Amino acid sequence: MRQGEEEMVSSFNEIGNEGKEEEKRDESKFNIKSLLWHGGSVWDAWFSCASNQVAQVLLTLPYSFSQMGMASGVVLQFFYGLLGSWTAYLISCLYVEYRTRKEKENVSFKNHVIQWFEVLDGLLGPKWKAIGLAFNCTFLVFGSVIQLIGCASNIYYIDDKLDKRTWTYIFGACCATTVFIPSFHNYRVWSFLGLGMTTYTAWYLTIAAIVHGQVEGVTHSGPQKLVLYFTGATNILYTFGGHAVTVEIMHAMWKPQKFKYIYLYATLYVFTLTLPSAIAMYWAFGDQLLTHSNAFSLLPRTGWRDAAVILMLIHQFITFGFACTPLYFVWEKVLGMHDTKSIFLRALIRLPVVIPIWFFAIIFPFFGPINSAVGALLVSFTVYIIPALAHMLTYRSASARQNAAEKPPIFIRSWTGMYVVNSFIVIWTLVVGFGLGGWASVTNFINQVDTFGLFAKCYQCPAPVTAKHH
Repeated sequence: MRQGEEEMVSSFNEIGNEGKEEEKRDESKFNIKSLLWHGGSVWDAWFSCASNQVAQVLLTLPYSFSQMGMASGVVLQFFYGLLGSWTAYLISCLYVEYRTRKEKENVSFKNHVIQWFEVLDGLLGPKWKAIGLAFNCTFLVFGSVIQLIGCASNIYYIDDKLDKRTWTYIFGACCATTVFIPSFHNYRVWSFLGLGMTTYTAWYLTIAAIVHGQVEGVTHSGPQKLVLYFTGATNILYTFGGHAVTVEIMHAMWKPQKFKYIYLYATLYVFTLTLPSAIAMYWAFGDQLLTHSNAFSLLPRTGWRDAAVILMLIHQFITFGFACTPLYFVWEKVLGMHDTKSIFLRALIRLPVVIPIWFFAIIFPFFGPINSAVGALLVSFTVYIIPALAHMLTYRSASARQNAAEKPPIFIRSWTGMYVVNSFIVIWTLVVGFGLGGWASVTNFINQVDTFGLFAKCYQCPAPVTAKHH
């Protein structure tokens, strides 16, 4: 056991040394490119996690509060935030376990990005690889779809001369340029800017709602129906389930073993954005939010709001890249081109990945309800159930627990405690997230299809004012 620990430390030291050597090379020929383009520190990982966790969903959380009521909205944000941080911790432990075992077998990961489905394959076999690949890729596809829908929904509040579907065409073309970003190392400046932009938007919503005050005759009647309650709950589950890219972010770190609590620290910061904005908007507008899934739609147009819309658009472009990059890696591996060093050749190979995302965004333009459907049907498994089950199965034998690369954390101490927490997560998410949440969000989604139709030209747009002729 001691020898195994020493091997693990030495292998991860090599990773750290490689990173330090790269830093030294960069420092010796310091330039703007090295500062902005190549990240791998703990701070880079924190910015990536926080930036990726909250983007357009920030605009739908007031809508969720109107469906659930204030108290449930606040409590479930804390609950799913902590649950999500725990499963991100489990994923990081399994990544370290997988990498340690492979490096004992002298497997090199030079020019290869480890992904979640490969971790499952290495630890639990090909069946788990297939399950992980199916759920993860489907979630990332629809996560990217949601960003495109959000772009079209937001820009409409600045320029309504074009309908939302046309804006989706335009932003689909813009987001396709993410094929040129090689890996998560290269998101250093984008993560920093993205989080700054979302921070501005969150505090704009909070302050603008308070300054606006409560609308006349405001009512706060949520929750009115179980369907709406569980639809809102699964949107919050989706909010804190952004770690489908956790393994890729870890792999981009110079010292991946330092990732363990980064997601929790990122979540604590995200609470300072999601809670004040959702509370203030619901306080000000109440039940009006039930028919306005985008918070921007209820605030008067000002320069401050336009700035928030533009900054959110840029951040959604960044988040689209975050969601799509793992899909690009999978596609490269399928074609046997993952180790290609030419940026332009890789970009050309990656382009077909964007086309179905573009198409789905045009079919299902339901900003808000689609978040809940994705949360219940995909995030519940990808982010909560599969990591918890995989951790329990990986360490089911006494020898696996004894030789584990990562022991239980200080606040739990025992493997029994780990199994209790993981079992609770599996049962809760299966029953409440997937079961009740799936029923509610799919029912709500079908209602949107019945009301607006597939390929809706302008979802939730105000009816055009027709001129009266005398």
